[in-house]
Amino acid sequence: MRTSDRDKALVTTILAAYRDGFFPMAEPGGGPVQWFSPDPRAILPLEPRSEEDGGFHMPRSLARILRRGTFTVTSDQAFERVIAACAEPRADRDETWIDARIMHAYTLLHREGHAHSVEAWLANEGVPGSRTLVGGVYGVSIGGAFFAESMFCRPELGGTDASKVCLVKLVEHLRARGYTLLDVQIANPHTARFGVVDIPRVRYLRRLKLAVAMGVSFAAI
Repeated sequence: MRTSDRDKALVTTILAAYRDGFFPMAEPGGGPVQWFSPDPRAILPLEPRSEEDGGFHMPRSLARILRRGTFTVTSDQAFERVIAACAEPRADRDETWIDARIMHAYTLLHREGHAHSVEAWLANEGVPGSRTLVGGVYGVSIGGAFFAESMFCRPELGGTDASKVCLVKLVEHLRARGYTLLDVQIANPHTARFGVVDIPRVRYLRRLKLAVAMGVSFAAI
């Protein structure tokens, strides 16, 4: 599929914004797309736990799920389905910042190799080779920085904790690939239990500058 000049410019603009510490969010109800650079900024440290930066922590209950191999985890096999699922209304959220404009922009980033998804699947019993998407996370990759945008799970389909499994697999993958920064933007109860910490924006920007200059790539899980 040929990318138009307008779409190429959009990709360039978004990547430049991320390199400067900004990310876009659409106002619910069709309002304008706004650019944000929170202070403090929430990150999930990839390096070993330290007194200064905290560190990644995996809850024991989640470790048991991983040991059982409940889900098959892949990457970049269902990006558009993952972002569409992240945009759906939830019990605790009637409106979303992920609208058609955001989905279009990040799909462009994905097609150009800058945005990636991690997916969790459950095998369908009695149907060999068939599986159901029950969780996922997506984000943007620039150099050694990964900017996690959103995640979802479908507990009604057996996907309880599937998004958390995807996050753990993402962390493991980023570590293996040599990434140094996992940005989660704003802390929430779902990510806080993994060791997310807030750091001052000025400090975040210093780390960001070093990370995006690294010559690493996402590849595949």
